[in-house]
Amino acid sequence: MKSIQRLIAITLSAFPMLAFAGAGDSHGDEHKPKYGGVVVEVKEVQYELVAKADSLAIFIEDHGKKVGTKGASAKVTLLSGKDRTEATLVAAGDNKLEANGSFNVGKGTKVVAVVTLAGKPATSVRFTLK
Repeated sequence: MKSIQRLIAITLSAFPMLAFAGAGDSHGDEHKPKYGGVVVEVKEVQYELVAKADSLAIFIEDHGKKVGTKGASAKVTLLSGKDRTEATLVAAGDNKLEANGSFNVGKGTKVVAVVTLAGKPATSVRFTLK
C-alpha cells in the first residue's frame, strides 16, 4: 500500500514541473502579433493581417521564420455589416503580401483570405478584426 501511495505522490509532484517546463516553449510567442495585426495559424503557418483604412497586409511565418512571398498572392474579402470589399494582395517584401486602396476595417470586420504561395496549393485563412 505504501508503494502505491508513494507512486501517486511522485506522480502528482511532477505535474507542476511539467507545467513550468512548457512555460518557456517558443510556440507561445508565435501567436502574438509582430506587426500590430491579428494572427491566425493554419496548418502550423502563422498569418498576420494588418488592416488599415488605406492598406491591407498579410505577413507569413512558419515557426517564427519568415516565409518568402516571391510569386505569391492572396485574394481577400472583407465583410463588414452589409458591405463586401474584395482586394488582391501581391508580394511586397520578404514575407509580406499587400494591397493599397480604401477599406472598411472596423472592429468586428470578418476577413477571408485565400493565400497562394508559389508552387503550393491555396490556403484559406479567416480573420476577425479587433
